Amino acid sequence: MARDIVRRRFLKRVGAAGAIGATGLAGCIGSPDDGGDGGGDSGDGDSGGDSGGDSGGDSDSGDDGGSSGDGPDGLVVIGYPESGIQLFRDYYSQSDGSEEIVVPDGLRDGAMPGQVGNDMENVTGTAPAAGGPNQEAFNSLFQDEYGSSPGVFTSQSYDSVAIQLLANAAAGENSGTAIRDQMRRVANPGGMEVTPENLVEGIEAAANGDDVNYQGASSATNFNEAGDPASAAYAIWEFNADEGAAENVEVQNFEGENPDGAGPAADSGPGGSDREMSVGILLPETGDLASVGGPMIQAAQLPVQQVNDAGPAGLSVNAQIEDSQTSPSAGTAAAESLVSAGVPSVCGSASSGVNVPVSQEVFIPNEVVGCSPSSTALSVTNLDDNDYIFRTAPSDILQGRVMAQVMSERLGVDNVATLYVNNDYGQQLSERFSSVFEDTFDGEVYRQVAFNIGESSYSSVISNALSAPDS
Repeated sequence: MARDIVRRRFLKRVGAAGAIGATGLAGCIGSPDDGGDGGGDSGDGDSGGDSGGDSGGDSDSGDDGGSSGDGPDGLVVIGYPESGIQLFRDYYSQSDGSEEIVVPDGLRDGAMPGQVGNDMENVTGTAPAAGGPNQEAFNSLFQDEYGSSPGVFTSQSYDSVAIQLLANAAAGENSGTAIRDQMRRVANPGGMEVTPENLVEGIEAAANGDDVNYQGASSATNFNEAGDPASAAYAIWEFNADEGAAENVEVQNFEGENPDGAGPAADSGPGGSDREMSVGILLPETGDLASVGGPMIQAAQLPVQQVNDAGPAGLSVNAQIEDSQTSPSAGTAAAESLVSAGVPSVCGSASSGVNVPVSQEVFIPNEVVGCSPSSTALSVTNLDDNDYIFRTAPSDILQGRVMAQVMSERLGVDNVATLYVNNDYGQQLSERFSSVFEDTFDGEVYRQVAFNIGESSYSSVISNALSAPDS
């Protein structure tokens, strides 16, 4: 049974205690598979290590460890902290750390250097950042409510729910199809500009049938034809072992071909007053992403609290929360609970390995809108979704380019290998990075090596990745 938002005071206490360390992210954009084997069952059937390069089980190097002078000058490592800790322990036991390493947000956990036993100074990270026009307004709201700074993907979580409530108010009913048709109308230009500061007034305007344009905390939140953000900001970050933190050193903004967004949308909204709107929150309270899930849930509840405290146009919100457990099967069961409760739209799920099966098996066939704040895999863009699936986090098509640009231009590396977790997220991001690194930056990718979650040793895959290129 879905749980009501009255749990927020409990979550407030728990979230503040475990709020991601300094900005730590435990792999929000991908997820381990149920059995912990990193296999290819994350939902759309095209994951696995046999189509992205050498498989993690393929220890064909014949090496006994150690970095070779003929090996790559750079490594890209794509995974999660749980397995990343052991992988980096094995890496530093085999290498002097001379390779430049680039990682995505899946490995952004400030505690890692202490757990690995190395300061990890040769690691540079990239991550979707909060770079929207109203980031500071959201930061103040979060700080005032929870007494702590917002974390990674919290602004995207707030924006996801805010847009859904605006679309619901404009639709005038708790109907997934009606809300779907309003998502771009309330998010893309033009109309009354709505921000986190005047969200209540914006919802009242939408309920009155007026045009509104939500300008978010994470981005301008203009949806393109695929339901992805048309623009996004990315942070370049590094580990600070002394502080136990992962710290941003730069934030860059990137825009797609149509930054104002595009795609089907209703011409008008009927609106309606004096009713209860419904929204679901499907994010990880437990599992591999629990450390980031708590603050994301807190952020997702803020728009609900704003509306319920003010009651614009006689509107209130019933928000129901389910734990995805960072598991495809548990996430699907939780999504089915939300659908059974009559929820027409959902903020979630967090990880691509959960979001894809949840979307395919639950949201799309039941005509429920899903708007993920942190699922970034390319497979989400390619879903046959009848326009029910959106996200406020950018696609890895952007992150792959950012990683390639950082490796080439910032770090000056022209030959690399990739080590990627053996699922959709890892394989697709590895392939995207490799394509851009070679085609745009004239780099060379020696090999792409998959690894499985939960192995006791990663020495063989590291030896494979660090070995000289095939002749």
